[in-house]
Amino acid sequence: MDIGLRESKRGILVPVHVVPRASKDEIADVHSEALRVRLRAPPVQGAANTALISLLSKVLDVPPTQIEIVAGAQSRRKTVAVRGLDRAQVGERLLRALAGHE
Repeated sequence: MDIGLRESKRGILVPVHVVPRASKDEIADVHSEALRVRLRAPPVQGAANTALISLLSKVLDVPPTQIEIVAGAQSRRKTVAVRGLDRAQVGERLLRALAGHE
């Protein structure tokens, strides 16, 4: 399962496909080499972006200040940068969250 993680100066880049207005906040699966994340929040006034950062913060066990949406803030397809972890740590924690979902 390829999540498509990449390293950059901003941190580890995680491609994300957001599904707003879902029944619960969860990391659902991998869709087109992006992490599919379902969020209860609607895609208005940054609510879904805030919910995405909050969820990833919990899953990755890092402060929300270490997570930034670097591309696609107004789109369902986003790129999120995670600072403070290496690529292996991010991948391991995301895969653990995916395994817990199944």
